[in-house]
Amino acid sequence: MIRISPSILASDFTRLAEEVEDVVKGGADFIHVDVMDGVFVPNISIGIPVVSSLRKATDAFLDVHLMITKPERYVGEFCDAGADMVVFHVEASEPQDILDAMKTVIEKGKKVGLSVKPKTPATVLLPYLDLVDMVLVMTVEPGFGGQKFMPDMLPKIETIASMLSKLNPDCLIEVDGGIDPETAPLVKKAGANVLVAGSAVFKKADRAAAIEAIRNA
Repeated sequence: MIRISPSILASDFTRLAEEVEDVVKGGADFIHVDVMDGVFVPNISIGIPVVSSLRKATDAFLDVHLMITKPERYVGEFCDAGADMVVFHVEASEPQDILDAMKTVIEKGKKVGLSVKPKTPATVLLPYLDLVDMVLVMTVEPGFGGQKFMPDMLPKIETIASMLSKLNPDCLIEVDGGIDPETAPLVKKAGANVLVAGSAVFKKADRAAAIEAIRNA
């Protein structure tokens, strides 16, 4: 089953609730919420208050991607704000702190995901794979929307899919970066089953058609 998670980074923030409602009606499975701190990545986006507001505005599954340093400081607050899944980067803190952050999310009754930047090898994830609900593979350098897909990430997706088939077969594999109807078949073939799309959905007049084009490509 392929799930589509439109990234609100590409939406019109002056009408965010309407934008989310539109893509949910159009068939979105998740809503991808990019949180950037200007430290871990060279950009600043949104934070806990926006997640809280989104939770009041929609029943959609909120897939919250923390591109922040030391995520263990805030994961509990994002859970309390209404995130359904909290995803953070394995590179963002020390290994024990990453484990502690994962356990916090699990104790809050939410799903937990780990993400890897393009230059991070898949094997870094091995100590965590038995606890994780989703692995997010960045197919662009994190920090900005609208970047070009990096095809050299496909072998990493395949490696992660292979590892998970042995260690945690129910774990989802999400990809984020440059996903559109042309690149979607490549990542699906490699093993991804959750596709983040920003511009390829929110910049289209017919969001339902855009979502279906990616899902069925």
